[in-house]
Amino acid sequence: MKAKVSAVIITYNEALNLSRTLSQLYWCDEIIVVDSYSTDETLDICNRYGCKVFSHPFSGYGEQKRYAIDQAAHEWILSLDADEYLTKELVDELQEELEDTGVYRGYLIPMNLVFRGYEFKYGKENRRYFLRLFNRNWGCMSNTKVHEHIEVKGPVKNLKNNILHYSYLDIDQYIYKINKYSTLGAAVNIEKCKVKNQALIYLSIPFYFIKYYFVERNFLNGKNGFYWSVLSSFYHFVKYIKMQDLKQIRSNREDKKNMMSVPKN
Repeated sequence: MKAKVSAVIITYNEALNLSRTLSQLYWCDEIIVVDSYSTDETLDICNRYGCKVFSHPFSGYGEQKRYAIDQAAHEWILSLDADEYLTKELVDELQEELEDTGVYRGYLIPMNLVFRGYEFKYGKENRRYFLRLFNRNWGCMSNTKVHEHIEVKGPVKNLKNNILHYSYLDIDQYIYKINKYSTLGAAVNIEKCKVKNQALIYLSIPFYFIKYYFVERNFLNGKNGFYWSVLSSFYHFVKYIKMQDLKQIRSNREDKKNMMSVPKN
């Protein structure tokens, strides 16, 4: 008997991406959407595709996705972002695998970045594997604010066909995401007491540009590979500065708290 699947997605103002993603989930037994109070047409699109929608305040990607999984009715979970599109070939492959999952507890799916309408054919952003389909009895979502991931106990299988990741439609959206993710990343690093010295901050842009453009071979992706490498390097630079700001804010709070605790004569 074919395993039943719950597709789960978290959203906030994803009207530009959501229809494309939901159009390829017709084969799933239910679609769970957890929305953090969108102000665009996201909810209208969800209703159009018959999704089960839950509103929940956002407090981190890991926690939000764990909440979404908790709302699902079936053992097999397909966890997607709203900008991840399943190709027709992948849908066919997934349905075939679900006819008999055998010993497998999860499936790793290759993903290709689509940046400014260009699908990356080379480098690390080409056929990068992510665990997107798993049996919830054997796995769970990590509870991290950013860079969340699925953890599974047991055998997993690599699939052949890929997801297209429409993460950045244009430069405006990339800048918006740099700001959002760098803030979250800085907070996580400060919580872990990670600190970058000033020299590393100065060197972060050239270091990461060399890493992304040359070492990871994004020069083969033409001008968009160059643009992406520059912007991705800038992300780390911004994150490190925000870490300094957060550290200073916390230090000021501690100083103020200590001053208030000093007994008056």
